[in-house]
Amino acid sequence: MTDKALTIETLCKDRGPTRVLSDVSLHVAPGERVALLGHNGAGKSTLIKSILGLTRIDGGSIRIGTAAPGSAQARRETAYLPEAVSFHPALTGREQLRLFARLSGERADVSGLLERVGLADAMDRRIGAYSKGMRQRLGLAQVLLGKPRVALLDEPTSGLDPISRQDLYAIIDELAGQGAAVLIASHALTEVEARTDRIAILRKGVKVADDTLANLSALAGLPIRLRVRARENADALAARLGGSRVNGASVELLCDPADKMTALRSIAAMGEAVVDVDMTPPRLEDLYRHYAKETLQ
Repeated sequence: MTDKALTIETLCKDRGPTRVLSDVSLHVAPGERVALLGHNGAGKSTLIKSILGLTRIDGGSIRIGTAAPGSAQARRETAYLPEAVSFHPALTGREQLRLFARLSGERADVSGLLERVGLADAMDRRIGAYSKGMRQRLGLAQVLLGKPRVALLDEPTSGLDPISRQDLYAIIDELAGQGAAVLIASHALTEVEARTDRIAILRKGVKVADDTLANLSALAGLPIRLRVRARENADALAARLGGSRVNGASVELLCDPADKMTALRSIAAMGEAVVDVDMTPPRLEDLYRHYAKETLQ
C-alpha cells in the first residue's frame, strides 16, 4: 500500500509539436494540502485533466493510491471541483445532490451537506436561479459526498465573497483532516499562502518549485523589507541606515535573512530617533515571481 494518495512521476504531455508538461513529478500524501500555482498556460489544467483520466498522457505515470487515472477505483476515490462548475438549471440543489449521491452509490445526508456549504435556505430553489457563488458551493457539496482519497479543486473560491472563502477553506481543512489529499489550483496567492502545507509552481509545463513556504523562501534568498519610522529627520536616518526615505517620515531598507538580527540591532541603537519598525518577510507573491519568472496574471 502506497503512503501517497496521489503520485505523479515524470509526467509528459504533448499537444501537437508543443510539450505542455515536461517531466512533472508531484506527490501528495493523505491529509496534505498542496497549492498548484502557475501563470495562464503553465499546464495546471492539463495536469488536473490528466489526473482525472480525461487527457491521455505521453509519458510518465499517475496513480491515485494504487489505481490508474480513469479507472473505476480512481473515479470512486477522486473528487473534482472545476472553476466553471455547471449543473442542470431546472433541478433544485437538493435534487441535484441526491442525483449525484445515487450515481455514486452513497447514502448521504444531502440536507446536512447543503447546510454545511451554506445552502440551507436555497436547497429547494432551482439551480437556474443560483448565483455563481451558490453554484460553487453546490459543487463543493458534491466534493464532500463520500470520503475522497484525492480532492482536486480548480480555483475553488471563484465567485465567492470573503466570508464564503473563509468557510470554504475551513471545509478544505476538514477534508484534509479526514485524510484526503487536496490539490488546489489557484491564483489567489494570499489565500493559499496561509491555508496550504506546500507550494508547487509550474512554469511553461515544467515544475520549478515544490516545497513548504519557509523552505522556498530560504532557497530563494529574497530580502526582508524593513520599514523604520523616524521621529523627526527621515533623511538623516536614511543616511545612517543606508536605506531610502519613503512617504516623508519613514526609511525602507532591504536585508538578507541572515543579516536580519544585525540590522535590527543597528536600528535599536538609534534610540529615540526611531519611533517604530515594521518587518516584512518575502510574501508568496514575491516567491511566485521569483520561481515562475513571470508577472502575475
